[in-house]
Amino acid sequence: MKLYCRQVILALLIITSAGCARKNFYSDTPVVDAEVYRQLKTAPQSVDSVTIKAGAHYKRGFLHRLLWGRHHRPIWLAPVTVPVFEMDTTWGGLEIEKIGGGFQTTSFTLVGPDDFTYALRSLDKEPSEVLPKVWRKTFVANILRDQISAANPYGALILPPMAEAAGIPHATPRLVYVRPNDADFGEYEEVASDKVYMLEEKYNDKRTVEDMPGNASDIIGSLDVLNKRYEEDDHFIDQLAFAQARLFDLLINDWDRHEGQWEWAEYKRHGNQYYRPIPKDRDNAFYRFQDGLIPWIFSRNWAIRKFESFDEDFNDVYALTINSEFIDSRALSQVTRQQFDSLAVELQQSITDEVIERAVRQFPEEVYKLEGETTKRKLISRRNQLRKAAEEFYSILAEEVLVAGTDEKDKFEVKRLNDEETEVTVRRESDDKITYHRIFKRDETKLITLHGLAEEDEFEVSGEVKKGIRIKIVGGRGEDEIKDTSKVNGWGKKTWVYDTTRGTELEGSSETKDKRTSDVRVHAFDREGF
Repeated sequence: MKLYCRQVILALLIITSAGCARKNFYSDTPVVDAEVYRQLKTAPQSVDSVTIKAGAHYKRGFLHRLLWGRHHRPIWLAPVTVPVFEMDTTWGGLEIEKIGGGFQTTSFTLVGPDDFTYALRSLDKEPSEVLPKVWRKTFVANILRDQISAANPYGALILPPMAEAAGIPHATPRLVYVRPNDADFGEYEEVASDKVYMLEEKYNDKRTVEDMPGNASDIIGSLDVLNKRYEEDDHFIDQLAFAQARLFDLLINDWDRHEGQWEWAEYKRHGNQYYRPIPKDRDNAFYRFQDGLIPWIFSRNWAIRKFESFDEDFNDVYALTINSEFIDSRALSQVTRQQFDSLAVELQQSITDEVIERAVRQFPEEVYKLEGETTKRKLISRRNQLRKAAEEFYSILAEEVLVAGTDEKDKFEVKRLNDEETEVTVRRESDDKITYHRIFKRDETKLITLHGLAEEDEFEVSGEVKKGIRIKIVGGRGEDEIKDTSKVNGWGKKTWVYDTTRGTELEGSSETKDKRTSDVRVHAFDREGF
């Protein structure tokens, strides 16, 4: 069946999209009025606002929409009035610090007179550069470009009122249009020219730390947070804050929340450092993908499942966690079912109907006419079902759990309390402080993986039960001591030990499966994910 479906997809791709990439895929300008566009070129300072269509090039006929999806094409085609960007006067005057954005988005980091930083990111994207060169001039480029219409270009505008009510850090984006050949962009004049952008605060370093509540000491990226978390035993991710932020992601159907989509506010408390998440880059909130024949097939569970559409119901919570699996497993391993449920209830109580109404009113007028009431109805429905979604999210996370130590000395204690419960505790050697604790349920969790990382770690597994969860111990670098006195009735061993033979002291039982080897790759651990 899967093979047949793939053959159908291939046939449809060839029939509907064969040929070379269109040389002039994008509109000449987003500006609707030709006379206004002429003024922008001849007398630019005489125009302070323009009416634009963010993506007039996404207009398609009935057959194309049937096969490839209606998506958010009506919104991309809606006439929206936006102010013309003024580099010299906006927020007291801005200067370009650097250009970024990778292959798809034109993006600039701007700095104000108070050294606060801002992001200027193009609304539309050019995704074909991510393709291998051999495909960039083929129909595949056409397909990728056309499917940008699945994104809601104005979705980020309606998030601040809801995030504010939930207590989640957020930027407050606004729409601007950059004139053709705006000399204020200097060497980037041509790149920036004649585009619609989102302009928003950028929380990414110490210059922006004052806007964070609770006396944050710094703001750093995920790469640094993950390295610090595993290198030292006094650095911790605020897992409850991250769980709350991830439930908010589910609410707005933002499926692209990988580790690069976060900054982190650092707080110093009682000699330890804690990191609280700051979400960024909301390009895929309110995504609409599965409304065409080909995208519907593409997004089946056996294909590209992550492209889940924003709907009244949580049709596939797992799809919304695929891109975030790496960071979720490292930043949510201690959050219990009860805590997820409590956080869901808090969000339900804080994001009221009135908050949602105020939020969707942030859409531009013409966009609200098209999408406002529908978006409001879907958000209210999803908010009401958030506890169920949180339970499903927890179940996904709980099936296989990662418990990682640090490059300092750690002690891992596993106690099989009874047939249904297994307790895991991690202590740091320096002061015997408990850095991790959780009781796992056998009907929820199939595997618990313990990673010792570096230094001389201790692992102790105990308890005699009839049934139990499989424990995987990865000692890591250093001379580790592993002791297993546990016993679980039935077939198969429930304690698996992975480490190097040399330098590892193993005292096993009949329950221990010795998987030690001379290959040091046995205890490899991905700290960064990038």
